[in-house]
Amino acid sequence: MLESHARAGIRNRLLHKVALEDWDLIGPHLEAVTLKERQVIEVPAKPITHCYFLEIGVASVVAVDSEDHRIEVGVIGYEGITGVPLIMGDSRAQHSTYMQIAGAGHRIPADVLVGAIAKSETLRALMLKSAQGFMIQTAQTALANGRAKLEQRLARWLLMAHDRMTTDAVPLTHEFLAVMLGVRRAGVTVAIHGFERRGLVTTRRGQLTIVNRPGIEQVAGSFYGTPETELKRLLGDSK
Repeated sequence: MLESHARAGIRNRLLHKVALEDWDLIGPHLEAVTLKERQVIEVPAKPITHCYFLEIGVASVVAVDSEDHRIEVGVIGYEGITGVPLIMGDSRAQHSTYMQIAGAGHRIPADVLVGAIAKSETLRALMLKSAQGFMIQTAQTALANGRAKLEQRLARWLLMAHDRMTTDAVPLTHEFLAVMLGVRRAGVTVAIHGFERRGLVTTRRGQLTIVNRPGIEQVAGSFYGTPETELKRLLGDSK
């Protein structure tokens, strides 16, 4: 079991919020894992086998249709947990979820987490708050996708990735960003070059580094910040 002193070394924010009396329900079942870039975590219309508490890296939740059109609808990092449908009472994934930026964390069998939630009201309440925070994020992503200019969407995405990283470097290609934002690669390239000229980022092959975060926040404007503030409120990190 992960005792309270061991939990001090865990970076996942949601695990830190689990009440000590609930550790007996999930602690013995948490398995440390390393997660590779593009590693698949959930497949649309397939049962969810495990939930992941990330500590390093970023998972991307991507909506996919029958013609393989793809766009990112949410990201998950050290602040939360994958497998939101399980928390909401479903057993199958609705979207594709895979590691966008490689990392590590802990995973737990889906049936174990569902059973633990059923046994503990405090654990259930915590997981529902996390799920609500993710739903707020996906709603804001829809707003940004429909109303924001490309450079605003790119700025928002960079800030969200940066929030979940331990360094200022974000290992991504223009092609991957284009898929995430649902735009042409050429548009992403032009936008990133514009950010470079303004001194907001620097780039080299396969990696983008945040240089001026306040400047990027200014570009993102009102399209960034609401989900972040609401998650802090839901998890009791701010009033």
